[in-house]
Amino acid sequence: MKPDVKAFHDEPTGSIQYVVSDPVSARCAIIDPVLDFDRACGRFTTNNADAILDFVKARGLVIDWILDTHPHADHMSAAHYLHGRTGAPTAIGARVTQVQRIWQERYDLPELHTDGRQWTRLLGEGDVLTVGALEVSVINAPGHTLATVIYRVGDAAFINDTLFMPDSGTARTDFPGGSAEDLWQTIGAIRSLPAETRLFTGHDYRPQGRAPAFESSLAEQQANIHLAGRDQQQFVNERQARDRTLPLPNLMLMALQVNLDGGRWPRADAAGRRFLKLPVEIGW
Repeated sequence: MKPDVKAFHDEPTGSIQYVVSDPVSARCAIIDPVLDFDRACGRFTTNNADAILDFVKARGLVIDWILDTHPHADHMSAAHYLHGRTGAPTAIGARVTQVQRIWQERYDLPELHTDGRQWTRLLGEGDVLTVGALEVSVINAPGHTLATVIYRVGDAAFINDTLFMPDSGTARTDFPGGSAEDLWQTIGAIRSLPAETRLFTGHDYRPQGRAPAFESSLAEQQANIHLAGRDQQQFVNERQARDRTLPLPNLMLMALQVNLDGGRWPRADAAGRRFLKLPVEIGW
């Protein structure tokens, strides 16, 4: 089946959010929604998520699932906010519990539950969800993170940060639990999908200032600037070397505290104040 796909590009983070819907039943899923955060003043807003809700309402769609492909490092997830607004269940890859345990220790977050209870369902390889008459099948996709999954819906595959548009390359693999070798294997799984598969990426940083883009084909990805002409060892060597030059994502140290709690903003203290922790290192 060929689902309808609507993309929403968040310019500040380069994130692509999706509404994928069954054109017959008007049921839909939301994938990787963004919760806006202004780092300069520490303010959360819901402009992106509200725009998605406006679209859903205008099209007369019913939300069956709110899905994240992985615990994001460069933006906050709006999954919990959308769940509160709509009652739709939430889901993420089951290996998120491993990532929760890693970052609970690093952030000193004893209050963070590390059993995945923040989501309605944890998903593994081969699991299937339904959206109207559509089946959403889950493919484990480690490499960028331990917990990354791909959602395949009819002829569409939502491949998150595994592959960007061909002129932008592939995902970094230097976060805890990431692996360039695993990413190569995940890319191989994507390459084995049917030739007609539409690939929807999770970010677009608009190289050379071009217009935002989010959909590619398997044939187009043959020219991916990080893949063309490379074998596994060449790819791994180049990916690891490039990762060593990359700064941390702008929001990473704050975003993971929100995203590993299912998209919940920090809990209020007795005075109604909310805080994010900022781990620091002393550089001398």
